[in-house]
Amino acid sequence: MSMPSSLYRRHRFPPEIITHTVWLYYRFALSYRNVEEIMAMRGVLLTDESIREWCLKFAQTCATHLRRRRPQPGGKWHLDEVFLKINGKDHYVSRAVDQDCNVLDILVQSRRNKKTAKKFTRRAAEGFAVRPTSDHHRQAEELQRGEG
Repeated sequence: MSMPSSLYRRHRFPPEIITHTVWLYYRFALSYRNVEEIMAMRGVLLTDESIREWCLKFAQTCATHLRRRRPQPGGKWHLDEVFLKINGKDHYVSRAVDQDCNVLDILVQSRRNKKTAKKFTRRAAEGFAVRPTSDHHRQAEELQRGEG
């Protein structure tokens, strides 16, 4: 991940180590001490305080670069719907999936709701700049009616 070098001026460690440390912290939801131990196993001695400061300073920059590198969803997508039990109660799960089987968005609700499903379909399309065709709306409505 290449970052502007001006952000890293006056830091003791190179940008690659800083970005990798921030990435570890946010990607795997680790504590500062866990990241410190992982980096120590790789031969980089850090303090948890320096990791905390890096996360505060560089998190947004790293997130922006990772978001740009994420593959863009395909132009065709559909709804995948399933029932499952969570804590012994039935729930209804809707997923917006593109043509390459990448999950775009997930909705979990306690019962089927046509209005919420339509709102979910629009939100999934807007969030990823995907314009669903009328066929997708027909498919979603058929699935909501139980015809699909």
